[in-house]
Amino acid sequence: MPDAPHDGGSANRPLRILIGGDTFGPDVNGAAKFAERLAAGLVERGHDVHIVAPGAEGGPNVTRTEVHEDQPMTVHRLRSWRWYPHPWLRYALPWRIEQNAARILDTVKPDVVHFQSHIVVGRGLARQAVKRGIRVIGTNHFMPENGLQFTPFVGAFREPAIRAAWKAAGRTFGLAEAVTTPTRKAADYLERYTDLDEVHPISCGLHIDHYTPNLEARHENVVLFVGRVEAEKHIEELLRAAAKLDPALDVKVEVVGDGEQRPALEKLAAQLGISHRVHFAGHAPESYLKQQLTRASVFAMPSRAELQSIATMEAMASGLPVIGANAMALPHLIHDGENGFLYEPGDVDQFAALLTRVFTMPHDELLELKRESLHIVQGHDINRTLDTFEALYRGEPVIDPVVDDIDALAP
Repeated sequence: MPDAPHDGGSANRPLRILIGGDTFGPDVNGAAKFAERLAAGLVERGHDVHIVAPGAEGGPNVTRTEVHEDQPMTVHRLRSWRWYPHPWLRYALPWRIEQNAARILDTVKPDVVHFQSHIVVGRGLARQAVKRGIRVIGTNHFMPENGLQFTPFVGAFREPAIRAAWKAAGRTFGLAEAVTTPTRKAADYLERYTDLDEVHPISCGLHIDHYTPNLEARHENVVLFVGRVEAEKHIEELLRAAAKLDPALDVKVEVVGDGEQRPALEKLAAQLGISHRVHFAGHAPESYLKQQLTRASVFAMPSRAELQSIATMEAMASGLPVIGANAMALPHLIHDGENGFLYEPGDVDQFAALLTRVFTMPHDELLELKRESLHIVQGHDINRTLDTFEALYRGEPVIDPVVDDIDALAP
């Protein structure tokens, strides 16, 4: 039998926490960013944090110290293979995951395992942790409908594949003593398609004070998108809306992020005659991203599959009004008419009209939108997220954070 998990006695002692997932930095996506920020915040609070994730390149299993979000942590990188239908994703070998999970758990002896994905790494860690009596927490960032675009399951095979994916998710998350997802909408979605109940909506959170709002009048009209440049983000709607704007507005479109859709979108921009006004920055350092968030006039998120949208929260923390699709969890961040506007997915004319409205509204009205973004995002401060997860790790009861109405947080 393996030794018992790490035990320090005190209810408030630092914990040994093992976080596992199928994606982690340097990957660029919401799940990886959340795991990095969570891990770094826990390290900052004095916890001993270990990460299990696929290696960013080929090569054998390796354990090393890595720095993420300016904090050192122990990362156990697993031998990985490139998933070639996807532009960058690598996955740990599924037939070795339980062996690797057992080895790491017996070495680390964590107090708690927190998995971020049920697909490979989370499945192996959850099964092996349960065998050892280790507390398990699971967080879902995955929608099968998004992932299947990088598989051969199309046409008549699509719906059975989606059902099978949700069934697999239910099996692994069913091993956890608590399950979380970033929003109430996402929690309802997970409960609907699995046999789970009492899923906790806990915001991914962010360091609000790491962003620099600019409330001054802008001297150029810039609409910004940040995220993976992939089909489910529907960036083509942003380009088509931009093409409908009055040329006198001289609107520039900044796309920060990369992905398999970039060549098609560059071609579309040329066809629409707006290539000279669209800049695809690709993967960019954090400093460039924050510079663009401070420079932009408005943030756009046309995606229809956001379980929360960290990029939208970053824009709000930068004091930007937001225009987004009225889909999934975006309405929980974008309060229509208060800190931005929602458009019906696919309605490019409405999207263009709302962009025009923002670019032409009086400065005092624009200031109201910006200030409301700053107000709403206060409910997503990373410290509230860390407090809640620490309580779950210790097996303490939690009250799901209220993040749709920041005024409800007042004592």
